[in-house]
Amino acid sequence: MATIGRAAKETVSGLPDGFWWLWTSTLVNRTGAFVLTFLSLYLTQELGYSAWYAGLVIALHGLGGIAGSPLGGMLTDRWGRRPTMIAGHLGTAAGAAALAVVTSAVGVAVVVLLMGVAMQAVRPAIGATIADLVPEHERRRAYALNYWALNLGFAIAALGGGAAIVFGYRTLFLVDAAATVLCAVIVFLRLPETRPAVPAAVKGEEAAAGPKVSVVEVLRDGPFRTLVLLNLLVCLIFTAPWVGLPLTMAGEGLEPSAYGMVIAVNGVVIVGFQLLVNKITDRRSPAALLTVSSLLFAAGTGATALAGTPLLFAVTVVVWTLGEMVHVPTNAAATARLAPEHARGRYQGVMGMSWALAGFLAPILAGWIVDGPGPDVLWIGCGVIGVVAAAGYATLLRRVLAKSEEEAAAAAVAAAAGAVAAVPVPAPDADGEKVSG
Repeated sequence: MATIGRAAKETVSGLPDGFWWLWTSTLVNRTGAFVLTFLSLYLTQELGYSAWYAGLVIALHGLGGIAGSPLGGMLTDRWGRRPTMIAGHLGTAAGAAALAVVTSAVGVAVVVLLMGVAMQAVRPAIGATIADLVPEHERRRAYALNYWALNLGFAIAALGGGAAIVFGYRTLFLVDAAATVLCAVIVFLRLPETRPAVPAAVKGEEAAAGPKVSVVEVLRDGPFRTLVLLNLLVCLIFTAPWVGLPLTMAGEGLEPSAYGMVIAVNGVVIVGFQLLVNKITDRRSPAALLTVSSLLFAAGTGATALAGTPLLFAVTVVVWTLGEMVHVPTNAAATARLAPEHARGRYQGVMGMSWALAGFLAPILAGWIVDGPGPDVLWIGCGVIGVVAAAGYATLLRRVLAKSEEEAAAAAVAAAAGAVAAVPVPAPDADGEKVSG
């Protein structure tokens, strides 16, 4: 416990106040995130829709995210970080409130689709703001802390929502809307606008021919395109257990309550050990960390094919959760490092699109494979994809990320030297003693 306490103290020290207000807004937002957690139960138990329809609606949320992420990235760079976050949070709040009154099949589907757009549009702004606020050598730590807040809030929402469900699903959705509005208020009142000034050359281009950094332009950045594609592979195997694992455990004759306990291990491990993991991985090679995280995903998901008891399934969850804890902040920091300063939002938006695309495809593919070839094929396939991603990080991005890491370290040293040089040094007087001036 003393080790965890020291790691926590070292992890949270030295970051700017603006980051902590952003962190607080993330925690508040996720603490009230009841819609997605209970949406499938609401649709099937309260409104009487089929499980197929519930799955379709959740997939539409992911589809909205595919559009929302690049939209949010563009708005983040052109409109600003704060207005993009505020608009996205208010749009999400409006959707959550609408679900408390909209009951028709088409209406619910449209609201959830638009919520997917709004929720995902916020994420590039958050990622870009962290990159703006935090020095480069501290960004991985900052992204890890923000991810920790997200999971801590989600754990609180799951527990609180389960207890408060006696008040009804609609009440939970209204609480979600209120929490999201509060998040927007925090951003409006306490978070500064951090968008860097656009270089003169870029201003001239935009004035003459409109913005040049489109999604296509971002994907022409070879190293970043590789990072996005490898992240898509990892996201596919990260998302698969959320659909494939309950189906696999049911096929083994285990009760739904067993799945609830097993998947809860994911949140418990992240909340309990993210700060310690961040301390252990601090200052490590980003390519090496992404390689290791991919192998942990491969081992954890692949070993699911061998599990047959709740304990063994829980062990596999622990393994791929460790991969998640290493991968998410490292990938976010690598995205910020490869992005030009004036296009951070768009780069974060394209990266977010890979997460949203996986969130749309993986549930469909996982369900199809479990019903067809069988769960063992799903888990072995996930293991193979994880190994392929690890090989890609180790061979295709090692030099690029190592070079950017060296440049960041050199910039940090130069900045420190400049700060020292800026301190006036008293000149010696005739006796050799320093005098103030």
